[in-house]
Amino acid sequence: MESVSCSAAAVRTGDMESQRDLSLVPERLQRREQERQLEVERRKQKRQNQEVEKENSHFFVATFVRERAAVEELLERAESVERLEEAASRLQGLQKLINDSVFFLAAYDLRQGQEALARLQAALAERRRGLQPKKRFAFKTRGKDAASSTKVDAAPGIPPAVESIQDSPLPKKAEGDLGPSWVCGFSNLESQVLEKRASELHQRDVLLTELSNCTVRLYGNPNTLRLTKAHSCKLLCGPVSTSVFLEDCSDCVLAVACQQLRIHSTKDTRIFLQVTSRAIVEDCSGIQFAPYTWSYPEIDKDFESSGLDRSKNNWNDVDDFNWLARDMASPNWSILPEEERNIQWD
Repeated sequence: MESVSCSAAAVRTGDMESQRDLSLVPERLQRREQERQLEVERRKQKRQNQEVEKENSHFFVATFVRERAAVEELLERAESVERLEEAASRLQGLQKLINDSVFFLAAYDLRQGQEALARLQAALAERRRGLQPKKRFAFKTRGKDAASSTKVDAAPGIPPAVESIQDSPLPKKAEGDLGPSWVCGFSNLESQVLEKRASELHQRDVLLTELSNCTVRLYGNPNTLRLTKAHSCKLLCGPVSTSVFLEDCSDCVLAVACQQLRIHSTKDTRIFLQVTSRAIVEDCSGIQFAPYTWSYPEIDKDFESSGLDRSKNNWNDVDDFNWLARDMASPNWSILPEEERNIQWD
């Protein structure tokens, strides 16, 4: 009797387990179906995102090509300040188009657009120089040796159209500008404290080159800023209306605010940044970023003059042209730890 009872109990237990296993089948099937549907939805969303990006990229290219052609035509036929101002206005529109498109453009397309914009900005500067009175170019009568002693080397990597600006001589001393009226800066200096005020900087192109152990303070609103061949320097600059370009620098500290920032062949440099588009690094190492913290009297006025949107700061959104892996952080740049951001600027 006991053996019969045990056998019956075993049968009942087996039946219960079988029923439980059968009850789990629909649950497993349902879970698999949910996972399948989620995967289908993910793929669908990915395709839609790719289609949107493709459409946006096509719109960007078509708009950029059209506006670039319009600006080139204005510059070719510019015989008055009014025509140049119209070209400048459309260039600002191109700049905004690039800024609004950085989140979906491929790195190559973004670089091509920025370089084309830089060439147009340089061409605009050339046209402005051509419309200025001849007396502004009195510096050309100086001796050949004096001019060549302060000549700035054209930075590799800058579009050829920009070289015409860089070929203008810069002063070896802090006092006086020998270059065109829209260019100012410092070169070939060591262990100096250098400053320029708002009246000297407003909408001008600032060129700084071959500086070592210098502190440079730029109080005002330049149009562009280029720093090349600098070592162990501290650069503090007010809001820059368009672009900031760094090349061949090392062991520097910068505080800059701008529309776009590009860094090339630079290492071990800290940048306190306010930027409305993505910063770009190329052939760099040891670059650290933190939010822009420099301040001075009248900086609010300079921000208003620059046209920069102070509420928009992409200081930690950086594209590394040497690091295309999206799922891994670039080893060439990093965020400066908060405990290292407390810098006494003055």
